[in-house]
Amino acid sequence: MAFIVKICGLSTPETLDAALSAGADMVGFVFVAKSPRHVTLDVARALARQVAAPVRKVALVVDADDALLAAVVEALAPDVLQLHGQEAPGRVSEIRQTFGVPLMKAVGVAGPADVAAISRYRAV
Repeated sequence: MAFIVKICGLSTPETLDAALSAGADMVGFVFVAKSPRHVTLDVARALARQVAAPVRKVALVVDADDALLAAVVEALAPDVLQLHGQEAPGRVSEIRQTFGVPLMKAVGVAGPADVAAISRYRAV
């Protein structure tokens, strides 16, 4: 597997330009209201105009409902949705089927049982 660089939490034209100039393969935008790196849909839409292939846009969400996901997909047209909450495999499958966008699932690991649980997502 090739080495891939993803720079996340970009929220201004200047930080996005720095990531692109540095050669990032993926640039991430956070759609979590509690995060200091949160971007609005309008800001994301504007920033997305700076991103051209082959760089991929990633939308990071936490336990998002379908309304938020639909709005994010419409505004950003992400290449990847990064699910960073407690989404169960069934919910991940629903999101994949509903939105048709490749998914990246973040899984917290505190011990061996958490690593073993990752296999539940492989079939999704």
